[in-house]
Amino acid sequence: MKPSLSPQLGQQLTLTPALRQAIHLLSLSAAELESEVNLALESNPLLERAGEEQPDVRVPAERERTTDHTEAADAPAEVPSNGEDAAPDWEPEFGSTPNRSGSDAGDHEPPETAGAPDSLQDHLLWQLHLTPLSARERSIGVALIEAVSEDGYLHEPLESIRDGLRPEIDAGIEEIHTLLHRIQRFDPVGVACTSLSECLSVQLSMLAAATPGLALARQIATAHLEALARLGIEQLATQLGVNSTCAHEAVALLRSLDPRPGGQIATATPEYVQPDCVAYRQSGVWKVALVRGNTPALAISRHYEAMIATAGRDDASYLRGRLQEARWLMRSLQTRADTVLRVAQAIVRQQVGFLDFGPEAMRPLTLRDIAEELDLHESTISRTTTRKYLHTPRGTFEFKRFFASGIANETGGAASSTAIQAMIRRLVDAEDPRKPLSDARLADELKAAGVPVARRTVAKYREALRIAPSHERQRL
Repeated sequence: MKPSLSPQLGQQLTLTPALRQAIHLLSLSAAELESEVNLALESNPLLERAGEEQPDVRVPAERERTTDHTEAADAPAEVPSNGEDAAPDWEPEFGSTPNRSGSDAGDHEPPETAGAPDSLQDHLLWQLHLTPLSARERSIGVALIEAVSEDGYLHEPLESIRDGLRPEIDAGIEEIHTLLHRIQRFDPVGVACTSLSECLSVQLSMLAAATPGLALARQIATAHLEALARLGIEQLATQLGVNSTCAHEAVALLRSLDPRPGGQIATATPEYVQPDCVAYRQSGVWKVALVRGNTPALAISRHYEAMIATAGRDDASYLRGRLQEARWLMRSLQTRADTVLRVAQAIVRQQVGFLDFGPEAMRPLTLRDIAEELDLHESTISRTTTRKYLHTPRGTFEFKRFFASGIANETGGAASSTAIQAMIRRLVDAEDPRKPLSDARLADELKAAGVPVARRTVAKYREALRIAPSHERQRL
């Protein structure tokens, strides 16, 4: 055995630093990209912003905002005619900025800031601390309020709340129930109840005694809600021995109450996203442009670049390295912008039906379809569609929102899962509340419309839409 040298022929993929950077930037959202560029500007003296920094553009995230697309259908005629889909001279008004004109330097007032909306617990605790109570009672009240869910109901047993107060406070169930009774009459009335029947009864107890239909409404809320949903107003009136007019009056009063009192209080701050592209229609043709200011405009600092020729060896080597990094970053930013725009244009070409007619016209679309059309790898399309947003007349959506699997229909085409879900939503919204459509009935309706879908598939889509089963959708 002796050491020897033998040549071998093979292929190996090596990611250069510039390619690694391009892949990293492509996966970032617009906000993350701005942070990345700011870090590069702070650490690299060869980089500087080109011209004035563009203002931040943000719009509220919308899952499904339906608008009349004809209102924003046709863009103004003033659009660049250089053969490229560059950003048009006009821009949608994604937001407004405070008007600072007309104020002197010495007359500035602090801007008004909108605080985060209070949660339901904060709203109830505020009322609790304004109520004359002892320290012991206030502690019990805090424990009760902390157990209230977002919809305003108390799902935790009073025994568990009592055990949680020990050993600091040894309270009895009656004492806890007394505090609970007071909290249930806080705003919104009916909060912290354990059931729908109790919630409606508490709200009814706050009405004037002369309210028409109050007595019968209390009776129904206490013991006959299920019978009302199952039998209807006329049969329930017969069962209770009251005339139809009185029954309708009592049910109308029940309908005026709030079954989810916690929903009246905001529980979360709005989520904001920064759109990367905007889709607009000009002369009947849908076009796409990058949102102006989303791609940071960078330039090479001529001052530091000129120092390379006169600096010492070590300093010149350092500046050359930073100059190369700056050029890589600027090239990677341009590549990212071009790729995002190309992918957005391909998506719009594929989903013109959605932009014109809504979710029911969404076509089946996969990453491979776009990758083959643009001659890119699927992984590149995946990175490009992650946390990138397209602003359209129908709302602002993540690129991924336009991709959906498909089911073959009877006409030889295919219906996307998004379109099927929209059809299910439409059918449920139009159903008779006393006789809601079961999953099997929904499947039959879809089949009659030319989309053969199995019942279990309907159930999966219904659950994805957060629509309750038919027996739970039966309403008054």
